[in-house]
Order: sequence, then structure tokens, then C-alpha cells
Amino acid sequence: MENFSGVPGYPNTSPEASRVQIDLLRQAGPARRFHIACSLSDTCLWLAQRALRRSMPDATEKEVQLTFVRLWYGEDLARRVRQYLDQREGRCPTS
Repeated sequence: MENFSGVPGYPNTSPEASRVQIDLLRQAGPARRFHIACSLSDTCLWLAQRALRRSMPDATEKEVQLTFVRLWYGEDLARRVRQYLDQREGRCPTS
């Protein structure tokens, strides 16, 4: 994404701040860049799950997690995860 000055970054970030961020990323070694990418991914997952929790205030944590799986990975995987969890908890699988 480019801001209005043509410098890669976000519209609400000054061109100088964007340059500094890009320079820092370029200077970072592979391990540091990997750590940053993992941290960003974790944050995105956490925010998505938090939004689900807020939209499902009466749901159990299991229900929130299964909804997350259904939305991100599909109905089939969510059904199989639910069956696995039910079996692991000693319950009859639900369909």
C-alpha cells in the first residue's frame, strides 16, 4: 500500500516514518523478520477471536473456537474438530 507521497506505507503514516520502518525491516535479519511476522499473525488471530467473543457473549470458549474454525477453515473441518473434541471429552459426537 502506498500513501499519498508514493512511499510504501499507510495513509496515516508520514513518509519519513514509513521510510524508517522499511529501513528497520531491511536491516533486520531473517530470524527477526520471522519473529515479527509470527507476532503479527498471532495478533491478527487474537483480534479475530476477540471480535467473535464480543459478538457471541453467551457462547462458551469451545463454541467461539469452533465458530472461528468454521469461518476461517470451513464447515467440514469445524465438524471434524467438534467430533474429535466430543470424543475426547467422552460425549457422543454431535452432527
